[in-house]
Amino acid sequence: MATKAQVLYDFTAEPGNNELSVREGETVTITNAKIGGGWIEAQNSRGETGLVPEDYIEVGKPSAGGGGGWGAGGGGGGGSAAPLDLSFFDSRPTTATSTTTDSQASNGNDPWAAFSTDASGGFSNNWAAQPQGTETGRTSTHDPWASSTHTQPHPQAYQGPGAEDDEWDDEWDDMKSTGGYGESEAGEGGAINRGGASGTSMKIKFPSFSKSGPELYLLSKPAPKGKDRLLVYMGEVGPIWSYPEAALDCVVADPKKGSKMYGLKSYIEYQVTPNTTNRPVNHRYKHFDWLYERLLDKFGSAVPIPSLPDKQVTGRFEEEFIKMRMERLQGWMTRMCRHPVIATSDVFQLFISYKDEKDWKLGKRKAEKDETVGAMIFSTIDPEGLPDLEPLEVEHKCEQFNRFTKAMDDGVKDLLTVGQEHWKRCTGPLPKEYQRIGKAFQNLSSVFNSSGYEGEATLTDALTEAGKTYEEIAQMVAEQPRKDLHFLMETNNEYKGLLGCFPDTIGVHKAAIEKVKEGDKLVATSKITPADKVTMAKRASTMSYALQAEMNHFHSNRIYDYNRVMRLYLEEQAKFYETIAQKLRNAHSQFTAM
Repeated sequence: MATKAQVLYDFTAEPGNNELSVREGETVTITNAKIGGGWIEAQNSRGETGLVPEDYIEVGKPSAGGGGGWGAGGGGGGGSAAPLDLSFFDSRPTTATSTTTDSQASNGNDPWAAFSTDASGGFSNNWAAQPQGTETGRTSTHDPWASSTHTQPHPQAYQGPGAEDDEWDDEWDDMKSTGGYGESEAGEGGAINRGGASGTSMKIKFPSFSKSGPELYLLSKPAPKGKDRLLVYMGEVGPIWSYPEAALDCVVADPKKGSKMYGLKSYIEYQVTPNTTNRPVNHRYKHFDWLYERLLDKFGSAVPIPSLPDKQVTGRFEEEFIKMRMERLQGWMTRMCRHPVIATSDVFQLFISYKDEKDWKLGKRKAEKDETVGAMIFSTIDPEGLPDLEPLEVEHKCEQFNRFTKAMDDGVKDLLTVGQEHWKRCTGPLPKEYQRIGKAFQNLSSVFNSSGYEGEATLTDALTEAGKTYEEIAQMVAEQPRKDLHFLMETNNEYKGLLGCFPDTIGVHKAAIEKVKEGDKLVATSKITPADKVTMAKRASTMSYALQAEMNHFHSNRIYDYNRVMRLYLEEQAKFYETIAQKLRNAHSQFTAM
């Protein structure tokens, strides 16, 4: 009798690897269980046969009720153990296959076009290709900049593992560690949903409280402020975070291709070297993805966490893509290192300085069990010695900042559009125009040379050189965007993603202020006590200090980043035109004065 098995998770086959694509819940027939290396051979309901990771299926026998049911316990016994909660993996989308080989060529070697979002393409080019929330799987036309008090995850929240098959496999230790919070942790203290994009819910427990959103913090029993205390001070520009004395920096470099499962699975591993230890640690993209999810869970209500560079289905091992991904991972890490809250957190420090594999796995599990997440992060924020803020004044500053970030978002998108158009011109029609001018000069030189007149050699040689000069200029024009415009575009791309996070961060604060305004009504209906109302107001003030500290952090970084990138852009532009001017002067000197 053929052995039947149920598929636990979606698995997308890679071309040429003799693999079998299967979907969660599908029943397959095992044809060869002795392949080895963590693989088995199976046949799906369509009659297709191929290899499937053995961890992705569960062997068992149909339950007594018949149909498609399966007995718990893998081996087929009719045990009464509860089935493993696999809801977290529902967020793994099936990604359409797409290619980029022709895309880049057809867009004049424009990397922004080659990796641009396409409704049918399946991947995008940057950390925030759709700041309006499409990366979280939302399908509504909700404007993230509209006035709102919702407390959904940031619009840049990555929707979960799955786009790249090699990025999601048995190296995630076990199924319990991937989701961060298992179903067994929900219940006694109440739970909230931190679902992401596809409507998947992860149950997260908070002690002695079952409210959601900012109410978790406003009315729950405060967590003790220990070594994780996040200090806010009053600086020259207003509330600011407590910054470490020495700035943290990390270098992402030296990508190497690795493999496992007897070469059936390949991946790229990057070296991450912090300046605090100068000791490199190795990470795959999925490790960065894990870090992003942890940071978003823990700090996302108070700190905008821009998403990672997007996943890609094909071309993952092409040199150009690896280089681009490494550059963007470097940019993301640099931004995280600059933030005093992120940089000093245990989970970030684990990522950049774990000692060995055991230390890494223990640290991961500890981070995934952290209960100070979501709105509860405000319980660790301490505006040391500062008076409570006036809500109306805070609301005014909040609205002002909201208008500014919306306007900046529009300006950044406009610059990206103009920059992309200019890139296409520089790598397409513009060099061709210079080439045509150069060819025309050289053709005219050939015509003059055919006259046989002995006194015009100097002229024909000068015309030929002028033509070659314009051909050289054409090559320079085509190469120049990578020397200056590239960095300007990347910086704007980062800010496009960062700005897309702010509406939800501001939304959390707005929801808290609205709840405080309802204080008298809640007391009158005996939902809270007068003492609770006072506590709510004090804690809302703490949230306001955190938001203003984040605003000031954003502004200081914005001024630094744009000053730096504009200096670089204009410096390279000046060199470019000075080189062209010198070439034209040299060509000019070939013609004799008459």
